Amino acid sequence: MDKHEYTLSELNKSIPLSQKLNFVHKALAQHLPEVDRISVAVYDPKTDLLKTFIHSSGGADPLSNYQALLSGLDSLQEIIRTGKPRVVNNIGLDYHGKQEHSRKISVQGYGSSYTLPMYLNGVFFGFVFFNSYQKNAFAESALESLDLYGHLISLTVINELTLFHTMLAAVKTARDMTAHRDVETGAHLDRMSRFARLIAKVLAPKYNFNDEDIEHIFLFAPLHDIGKISVPDSILHKPKHLNPQEFEIMKQHAVKGREMIDSMLAEFNLESLPYVDTLRHITELHHEKIDASGYPHGLKGDEIPIEARIIAVADIFDALTSQRPYKAAWANDQAFALLRTLAGRKLDADCVQALVDNRDKVERIQDQFGSKNSLSGNAN
Repeated sequence: MDKHEYTLSELNKSIPLSQKLNFVHKALAQHLPEVDRISVAVYDPKTDLLKTFIHSSGGADPLSNYQALLSGLDSLQEIIRTGKPRVVNNIGLDYHGKQEHSRKISVQGYGSSYTLPMYLNGVFFGFVFFNSYQKNAFAESALESLDLYGHLISLTVINELTLFHTMLAAVKTARDMTAHRDVETGAHLDRMSRFARLIAKVLAPKYNFNDEDIEHIFLFAPLHDIGKISVPDSILHKPKHLNPQEFEIMKQHAVKGREMIDSMLAEFNLESLPYVDTLRHITELHHEKIDASGYPHGLKGDEIPIEARIIAVADIFDALTSQRPYKAAWANDQAFALLRTLAGRKLDADCVQALVDNRDKVERIQDQFGSKNSLSGNAN
């Protein structure tokens, strides 16, 4: 009993959710050793994407950086419709010839699965999956324990992500109050955050990003320009390029943004959570340049954290391809050409290449979130 309590006490520590899931799996294994893998997928209702997030399967991860449209996953939609978990006793038989994620699970050798939906105040949030290499592993006697651990995992994941979503909502409210004339804000953030996620997914092998890393880059991307709340409207919405004095004021938004983030992290008691440095880097350093010509610190090359380099490319591309008071929207070909000239000098070459090589996905994001048809404030 003492050992069991110590294992679950790890959930109180400031460690990544993936590590917390490993500790839950360790505790569950004392009762149900047949469980070989636990994983969590989260749902993005704006794009209908179900995205892999964390798992406890060690090196055997058949669904790393995987996403799929929930509308195309009939069996999972049925779980949501009924609100009831699902047992699959023979994955190889029941999943044969079906969706890509089912085939990958089967090829990995898993024999059976148990799937629970996650809800937050009645709203669907994602799934918890239990897998076993054994067939018929999840007998009726095991389901009660799986339900309890599944809900524990669900609450742990939702609690942490909800804290960040609450902070995001607070930022959005503040931004709407101080810059209510900026009709581009929401669409721009929707697009650039998904461009950032796309780049992060492509670069995952090189930088050892797991699904949790990628999700946090996506989650924090909308906060990159929070410091612009402090910029006067006469500068933020100026329908011409800024003069040198105005640009110096605009440049302060990176430092102001970091200060605001630190204040909000303290206010929401989030300072000790993992990934807060990723948030700080995105907010403060997304205008740094590879050749040290950026601001606020003049960092160079790899001195700039990769998450800030990703945001820089995503943000600049969307600014180029969006209509602004001082310019028309550029065509994608024109924007890609400029990014290529900046790659390796001002912008990270890998990040640029990741975006350029995925034009079809870029254009789907633009189509879904209304690119090139709305006005915005100054993009400096």
